[in-house]
Amino acid sequence: QVQLAESGGGLEQPGGSLTLSCAMSGGTFRRYAISEWYRQTPGKQREVVASMFPVNKTIYADSVKGRFSISREDAKNMIYLQMNSLKPEDTAVYYCSVGRGYWGQGTLVTVAT
Repeated sequence: QVQLAESGGGLEQPGGSLTLSCAMSGGTFRRYAISEWYRQTPGKQREVVASMFPVNKTIYADSVKGRFSISREDAKNMIYLQMNSLKPEDTAVYYCSVGRGYWGQGTLVTVAT
């Protein structure tokens, strides 16, 4: 059974940086064609933030392009979301997903002074 667990969320000031991590058990990220990060705020639909396809092809939402970066570390079976130049509108619960069929429980990111 594939399970995903996010970590690294927290409170950060505008302009700051955070790195989110997602660990997988019961499988490997390499087996899946797509790994993604989503985010959701109350009252809004979950939106995709960053997607990684073979081979190292990445796509980002316009709102985070140039600021966020998705990566994968096969040796640790983890994916990451490096978030720079954070803005208050980046505040959300962030979820990792693999194969668009498995999701983590989410980690809260709050960007505020």
